[in-house]
Amino acid sequence: MEIETGRRGDGVKNEQVAFEKKDNATSVKREAKKTVVLGASPNPARYSFKAVKSLLLHGYDAVAVGFRPGVIYEKFIQRGEPVIEEVHTIALYIGPERQEEFHEYILSLHPKRVIFNPGTVNEPFMEELREKGIEVVEGCTLVMLDSGEF
Repeated sequence: MEIETGRRGDGVKNEQVAFEKKDNATSVKREAKKTVVLGASPNPARYSFKAVKSLLLHGYDAVAVGFRPGVIYEKFIQRGEPVIEEVHTIALYIGPERQEEFHEYILSLHPKRVIFNPGTVNEPFMEELREKGIEVVEGCTLVMLDSGEF
């Protein structure tokens, strides 16, 4: 397997990526932006499942954390509050009514950004994150990935 480093011009903010060549196929592995999908579900109909799968297909390091055991596109869903190092983004898929029990955990991961997906918007928590210097995005992880804005 050969690894080359290059730049892509596909609207991905000109970030550096590694291209792996294997059996005449090329896959892209993005550097950085480890993303925790909090509220990941093993149900393929759920958006959190689709987000983990899409992150992986786009070459991001996705970590699925949820309430039920399962596998999403070869990634095991972790339960509880696992220790995760070097988190760039947390994509929330937990409604505001259940978020409070995760505030300390989210802060302990030291994310640079938290994405509040539809149905998860929580203004008081969003303001707390902003005050701590964490970027807050009210948006859809899937749309951001597909549009190159992630």
